[in-house]
Amino acid sequence: MKPLAPRLRLLIVEDEPGDSRLLQFAIVRNGFAADVREACDGYEALRYLRKESPHWAAEARPDLILLDLKMPGQSGLDFLAAIKQDESLRKIPVVVVTTSLLEADVRAAYQLGAAGYVQKPADLREFIAAVRILCEYWFQLVCLPPRSDD
Repeated sequence: MKPLAPRLRLLIVEDEPGDSRLLQFAIVRNGFAADVREACDGYEALRYLRKESPHWAAEARPDLILLDLKMPGQSGLDFLAAIKQDESLRKIPVVVVTTSLLEADVRAAYQLGAAGYVQKPADLREFIAAVRILCEYWFQLVCLPPRSDD
């Protein structure tokens, strides 16, 4: 295992507050610590990442984005396309965490540059187990690029 890294900075882009809370609960329940920020849609997430508000000016960029696909306004796929076309944001890994297992959604997410695609299990125990595996990979196994406090 690699040496203990600083707490991972996560941005959860999810329009359902209950799903965002459940994701955060599963992260903590599995023994992982993260600095979590939330955005309710792709538009808000882009404003946050681009620091387009004085409220977000001092916020550090996330190490990882967990993205729902099915959101009103700007969909997850639209957000993914926008972030991967932005030179200053494209290096941030984005993992899609969604209920959709449509082949077209999976294909589109990877074509747009998603680092992973995880279907949200409906069963709570299965969901917590899936988040544990996701966290083990991203928190313990993967070597992320050094942080640049931009």
